[in-house]
Amino acid sequence: MIKQLTHITILVKDIDEALKFYTQKLGFDVHTDAVMPDGFRWVTVCPKGQKNMEFALMLAQTPEELARVGAQVGQQSLGILETENCKKTYQELKAKGVTFLGEPKEEPWGTGVGFEDLYGNKFYLNEAQ
Repeated sequence: MIKQLTHITILVKDIDEALKFYTQKLGFDVHTDAVMPDGFRWVTVCPKGQKNMEFALMLAQTPEELARVGAQVGQQSLGILETENCKKTYQELKAKGVTFLGEPKEEPWGTGVGFEDLYGNKFYLNEAQ
């Protein structure tokens, strides 16, 4: 039986650049930054206070992987990130240079807005009703 989701993989072109974006702009914590004996670097970040859900920042290495970095179909987001105050968080992240796909909008499920990471991966910032 599947118990829970623990990691989401995000393909990136540069781990240090992605790490800087997720920690300095989004305010995530570094959960793991380790180099394995074979030289593979395992880096994960997580939203503050949520250590059981990690974003694995994986270096795209093949031409096929590089082509997939930020290449999502349509406007679907990789995930929904919850906030207590969408408009305030929107202003804070926008001031740090995060690219938004509009302005916070009230919807039946809450107030939210889409945004992109530095590679064009889409996320949705949500304040539940």
